[in-house]
Amino acid sequence: MKKSYTIAACCLLSVAAFAQTIPNQGFETWTSMGSYSVPAQWGTMNNTTKAASIYTAEKGTPGNPGSSYLKLTSKTTPAGVANGIAVSGKLDTLTMQPKSGFAFSSQPAKLTGSWQHMIYGSSQGSITATLTKWNSTTKVREVVATATQTLSGMAMSWATFSINFSYVSGNMPDSCIIFLKASGSSPTNLDYLWVDNLAFSGTATFVEDQARGVRGLTIYPNPSSTTFFVDFNLEKSQNIEIQMIDLNGKLVKEADIGSVNGATKYSLSIDGIAKGEYFINVIADDGTEVKKIVIN
Repeated sequence: MKKSYTIAACCLLSVAAFAQTIPNQGFETWTSMGSYSVPAQWGTMNNTTKAASIYTAEKGTPGNPGSSYLKLTSKTTPAGVANGIAVSGKLDTLTMQPKSGFAFSSQPAKLTGSWQHMIYGSSQGSITATLTKWNSTTKVREVVATATQTLSGMAMSWATFSINFSYVSGNMPDSCIIFLKASGSSPTNLDYLWVDNLAFSGTATFVEDQARGVRGLTIYPNPSSTTFFVDFNLEKSQNIEIQMIDLNGKLVKEADIGSVNGATKYSLSIDGIAKGEYFINVIADDGTEVKKIVIN
């Protein structure tokens, strides 16, 4: 069984020390598509919503720093409210999930950047970075680490953010996907997330199972074919989100639990989800814990 790892940041290391950086990380480069533009090397929903002359990913000016930034806004379309989303790579606009990311072979401690955000409903957006590695023996892509934060409250002026990576193995990744969402699973018109100056910070050093925001995470029965029970404990009240991610780093299912405290049990139905191995991320305000599950 793989062990779960947390990380300690070595913040004196610069981003330049890493093998690769995030493509178009400051959103300075945009490609004109005629009636609209897209941030170079990022996938958005613009090519789908263009039929209604609605664009959920737009260029904002000035940047923080630089000349431009990425404005993601959930907007009402004839088919319903389209979530403002962007992926550092290719986006499947039918499932609204990432298809691929960019080559990356380092072990950063944090994902950092600048943001502004607000929602008009109750479904908060999120920022997720997933590091993966191709397993040449099993012929599947395996998750190495995730850095995930559900937005909370609002940021009406530019503020910096820093999201810790939670490592599930010590393997060196070969790919990264960054997934930005203005809204959660129930988007509301005009929810927004503005992002600029993305970067990786520090490098990960591995120490076995140091509890952070979520303590005593257990998931059972494992394997299961119908339902998993997710048990954990919190020392203080925190907002909790649960994500199921496949071995390719694709988000399969998510649930916004809301604010909880103390011992908590959540029933996670897996009806309609294919057999195989997945990761469960339990995301708290103070950190993320990860466990591997098997659907049989």
